[in-house]
This record gives sequence, C-alpha cells and structure tokens, in this order.
Amino acid sequence: MSKKLRVGLLFGGRSAEHDVSVVSARSVMTALDASRYEVIPIGITREGRWLFNVDPARALADQLHLAIDADSSQLAMKPASALAPHNTAQSPQDHLTIGALDVVLPILHGPNGEDGSIQGLLQLADVPYAGCDVLGSALGMDKIIQKRLFSYAGLPVADFVPLRRKQWRAQPEACIKKVEADLSYPVFVKPAALGSSVGISKAHKRDELGPALNLAARYGTKLIVEAAVPNAREIEFSVLGNDNPMVSVPGEIVAAHEFYDYAAKYEADSALHVPAQIPEETTQELQAMAIRAFQALECCGMARVDFLMDGETNEPYVSEINTIPGFTSISMYPKLWEASGLPYPALLDELIRLAQERYREFSEQDTAR
Repeated sequence: MSKKLRVGLLFGGRSAEHDVSVVSARSVMTALDASRYEVIPIGITREGRWLFNVDPARALADQLHLAIDADSSQLAMKPASALAPHNTAQSPQDHLTIGALDVVLPILHGPNGEDGSIQGLLQLADVPYAGCDVLGSALGMDKIIQKRLFSYAGLPVADFVPLRRKQWRAQPEACIKKVEADLSYPVFVKPAALGSSVGISKAHKRDELGPALNLAARYGTKLIVEAAVPNAREIEFSVLGNDNPMVSVPGEIVAAHEFYDYAAKYEADSALHVPAQIPEETTQELQAMAIRAFQALECCGMARVDFLMDGETNEPYVSEINTIPGFTSISMYPKLWEASGLPYPALLDELIRLAQERYREFSEQDTAR
C-alpha cells in the first residue's frame, strides 16, 4: 500500500477575509480523499499565531474564527519555525514543521495569505504549494497593478482612478475633484488589495463618495475608484493549470443586493447561474480573454477571472482576477469546474498534482554560482 501524501491545509489568517477562509477550509478538508491524503490542518489566528491540527469545524463553531483558549490542546507555533527545510525528518505531530509536509494547500484569502507572503515563506521552506507563485499572487492581489497589466496585454478594463489613503486624508477635496474629472457617477470604491467585497461601496453622487473612500481606507493604504459598467452582468470563469491552463464554462452571479457586496455573497440569496446563459460565441471570446488575463499576471495553478458585461452593448470588461478563490460549498470556482466535468475532489487532486509539477520544474534550476 502506497504511503499517504501529507497535505498541509493552511487557513485562517490575519486579513478581513479570515472567516471566509475558515469556511473554505472546512469544505476542502471534507472533500480531500482520506485514502490518499493525510490532512494536517494548520490554522493562523487573527493575531498571527500558528496552530497545528486545529479543526476547521471547531473554528466554525467558535463564531467563524480561530481562537486560543486556556483548555486548548492545540500547539502554538511561531511563524519563523515554519522555515524548516523540506528534508526535515518527520517527527511526531506535536513537533511538526512545515518542512515535514509533502504539499501545502494555502486556503487563505486577502493580505498575508493571497498576496505572495505565504507563498514566499513556503518557497523558502522548500515545500510544494498549490496556486500561484510569489509573483502571480502579488500581482493578483493589487487591483490597480493588475488593471494596468490587463490594459498592457490589450484586455479591456473599465476606467479607474487610483488613490492613496494618505492622499485622501490629506487632500480630500483634490481627490474628489480628480475622481469627478475622470469618471461619472455612479462609481465603485474599493480597497486596492482585498477580496470578498470587503470595504466596497457604490457611490451614486458626491455625498456618498467621501464615506465610501473612508470605508475603503479602513482596509488598505491603496484605494481604487472604478467607473460602474451600465446594467452590468457579472460573468466568471475558473482557470486551472500551469503552462497550458484550462478554462471552465461560464457562471453568472445575480446579486441579491444592488451589487455583489459581502452580505450578498455570504448572507443573502444571490443566484449563481451555472452555466451562464450567454451565446456560445461570447463564451469562447471570454474564455480566451480569461486565459490571457491569467497569463498576463504570470499566474499558475488556479485563479478565477471575473468579467463585467455592459447590459446595453454586451461589451465585456475584465473586472479582476482572484488567485485564491473561495472554496466554500457555494463558491463559484469549484461549482464551475463541477459543471465542466471536474468534481470537487478531483479538482483538489489536480491542484495538488500541479503544485508538485511546478515544484519539480523549479527544483531543476541551477542555483550554483
């Protein structure tokens, strides 16, 4: 009987998307084939503490977040100790290091998890990991940089105005004038480096723009104001692969609210139409654009690419890319692959295979002087 692959399931984290990560991790842990994998859950608390073998279900029961209590038998671990080399001898689980794992699934959303920081740590620890590498993760986290790269690659994006939090707080009138000079209301205001629609507002007039910028500024140092696409349809694709990525069938989100905010995603009855009802010619055009967007940001492993289609002209715009998309039971990424013929457990198998493939290729590099 072959030895089980030891899979580290990394979840939680210090970002505002901590709760979503915990829910995603529970779904992943349930779907991984127990006959093939030994799953080692690794939770990161909101305070940055690392815990081995913390059950996502237990974390869910504790108001959707990880916590350390006086009776906990979980092992606290300082992040620095994760930098053990990959060939560290396997030891009892109460002394596990990241380097003792065969592969890691980083199911972390937002800063300090999806932005290349965890990917860099895992790369230093010489451990295969699923999803984008450091560069693709960093580019995919920053909505301003990714839009510039999409434009450079010839992909259409909606007009936008980038702002700094310091700039907004020091010169609010100048910032508002800049937005109004370049864009027309309504506009969307977002933190430039966050997901799950956290901190996003739709401003229909000047009186709403200031509060929207204040909200976005709570979640990041960079802000982005985007032109609203008229009567937009939100069409999404899942992309999977390394050098030769595949793309799924399209999905469409019909938000329960005016736009797909955090509450509409996780607390309301928004509708997910899989596959989306769009013409085959449009599907093929958007699939090709999704691959181009994936490659423009040097992505590998996985990503979800989101489009906005003008409800009047059907003109598409690349909205954003998400390099660690949600893996909850209602998340679009696994749903799109299931509709494309790749069930959730098989999708996880493929992500692990791709992680190992990329690791082997990276290991072939000559690092000697």
